[in-house]
Amino acid sequence: MIGPIIAAVVIVLILVIIVTGYKKAPPDTAYIISGLRKKVIIGKASVKIPFLERMDKLSLKLIAIDVKTSNAVPTADYINIQVDAAVNIKISSEKDKLALAAENFLNQNTQYIASIAREVLEGNMREIVGRMRLEEMVSDRQKFANLVKENAEPDLAAMGLDIVSFNVQNFADGNGVIDDLGIDNISQIKKKAAIAKAEAEKEIAVAKAEADKQANDARINAEREIAKKNNELALQKAELQKMEDTKRAEADAAYSIQEQEQRKTIEVATQEASIAKQEKEVILKQKEAEVKEKALDAEVKKKAEAEKFARQQQSEAELYERMKNAEAEKFEREKEAEAMKATAEAQKFAKEQEAAGIRMVGEAEAEAIRAKGIAEAEAMEKKALAYQKYNNAAMAEMLIQVLPEIAGKIAEPLTQIDKITIIGGDGGNGVGNVADNVPSVMAKLFETMKETVGIDLADIVKAGTYDAKVNKNINVTGLSGDDKKDVVAAVSGAVVSEAAENNESI
Repeated sequence: MIGPIIAAVVIVLILVIIVTGYKKAPPDTAYIISGLRKKVIIGKASVKIPFLERMDKLSLKLIAIDVKTSNAVPTADYINIQVDAAVNIKISSEKDKLALAAENFLNQNTQYIASIAREVLEGNMREIVGRMRLEEMVSDRQKFANLVKENAEPDLAAMGLDIVSFNVQNFADGNGVIDDLGIDNISQIKKKAAIAKAEAEKEIAVAKAEADKQANDARINAEREIAKKNNELALQKAELQKMEDTKRAEADAAYSIQEQEQRKTIEVATQEASIAKQEKEVILKQKEAEVKEKALDAEVKKKAEAEKFARQQQSEAELYERMKNAEAEKFEREKEAEAMKATAEAQKFAKEQEAAGIRMVGEAEAEAIRAKGIAEAEAMEKKALAYQKYNNAAMAEMLIQVLPEIAGKIAEPLTQIDKITIIGGDGGNGVGNVADNVPSVMAKLFETMKETVGIDLADIVKAGTYDAKVNKNINVTGLSGDDKKDVVAAVSGAVVSEAAENNESI
């Protein structure tokens, strides 16, 4: 636990030291760090440890000094003079000299440094003045400045200073010696100038005479050459004139001869041209005839060829069209055949499916009919056995039981009549005739049953039993429930059919 805290404290201290002690020196100033270590920074950055180290600044900028001798100084030739010079010095950047400058001028201003350097430079300048002659110093100031600089550099280097430049401004004396030296120099210069001028004028005169002589010789030679050239030109002109006259005469004669020959030639040529023209006209007419003939032949031939080509193109086009039509018809027939084939196959498949369905339906219907026939045959067989067991009393009992229902079915249509209009009749009551219709139907029903099944219901109704007379009820024995229902249904159907026919006749 303590270790991380110590590490954090150390890191914080390091950061504080870096932030508070970070120093960055410019190129014209030296930062001198002293204490735990000694370090000089110029144009770089470093860190100063607070409380343990200090930092001092030392300027490296140029320091301008005006060095003058405070009083007259005798030269090597014993002439008292005063010297004025402009000097630029600076603190050296060299490590050893910078250490010396730090010892001598640390935290001092430039005025202090300039005053110290001025005294050193003035002393060295006095020394050099005493070693040189006045004329030598005045005539060669650079030599004087170099000697003073070389003589003062070791003294300034011991202080950590460098001389950047040393320029002599002026030499002055109180006796006018420098002015006299100037006058003597002026006289010497004037003398030399006069001599130089005379020598120059002499050389100019000699050069001018020589130039005049050369110019005269050149002019004479030129005139001589001109005269020769003029004579040669005259001779050449005469010769050329002679040749010109001869040539002109020859040309005139030749022109006359040539003119005659030309005239003769022209006449001959004219005649030949006339003959040639006539021949050419004949040939031209022949050519025109041939051209016309060829043109006609070409026109007829081209026309025939064009017609032939057109007919060929038309025939080829028609042939191509017929071929394409035939191909199209063939393609259509093939497609139609394929379609018909597909239709036939589809119809065949449909017919096969339909036939299979019909066959299955027929088989089912046949099976159903067969089953129904078997069932009906069995039912008829049972009915026949039942009827064989019945006697007249039993059948009569069943029929009597359904008489009320039969009468109701017969009278039921009368309940649906809303209005009856009777036309004609025998003068009796028409409504009574309608009401008497039910008993009539019942009577006919009894007669029908007597004729069909051999049962006379009237005789049974007239029986002497109480049930027959009052309840119209006859007990029939010897029949099962199913046989009894079958007999009642058969009799009811016959009765209802008979009643319906009677209603229709009404």
